[in-house]
Amino acid sequence: MKDFSELIKTRRSMRQFTDELLSGDDVKLLLRAALMAPSSKGLHSYEFIVVEDKEMLAALSQCKQMGSDFLAGAPLAIVVLADPAVSDVWIEDASVAATHILLQAEDLGLGACWIQVRNRQTADGRPAEEIVKSLLGIPEERGVVCIVAVGHKGMERKPQNEERLKWERVHLGKFTI
Repeated sequence: MKDFSELIKTRRSMRQFTDELLSGDDVKLLLRAALMAPSSKGLHSYEFIVVEDKEMLAALSQCKQMGSDFLAGAPLAIVVLADPAVSDVWIEDASVAATHILLQAEDLGLGACWIQVRNRQTADGRPAEEIVKSLLGIPEERGVVCIVAVGHKGMERKPQNEERLKWERVHLGKFTI
């Protein structure tokens, strides 16, 4: 494992993947990381659907107008959803779990990218969440936050450039302009 500072510096969104499948051990580690994510009041409102079927990945890649087409070339997707009846902060709980997946993927040397589903639409205005729910048989009462595409990196990306950090967005003690 890289140290955490190096991990967050090198983790970048990956939208190109090789054809190599993920090992069962890697998939288990990704899900373990997600299931270990903290949640409000320890309620763990999040749930996950693992998708490896190429036809389903292709169908899911069309769930919104922009920013999801690369999913068709990924060997794995983890759909991150939650139950609003379990927790009023289900979106936050699911988001933290998705972030754990992204960080675990990088630690394993894999690439990953968050595909926003909640509050996104197709070109004709149909909600992306409705399409994902329909394709995967997700009950109406669940909320889909995102899909995380995961695979072996199909390209190289430079680490974050620390010189471009926006330190002016940090306020000490109180908000200042």
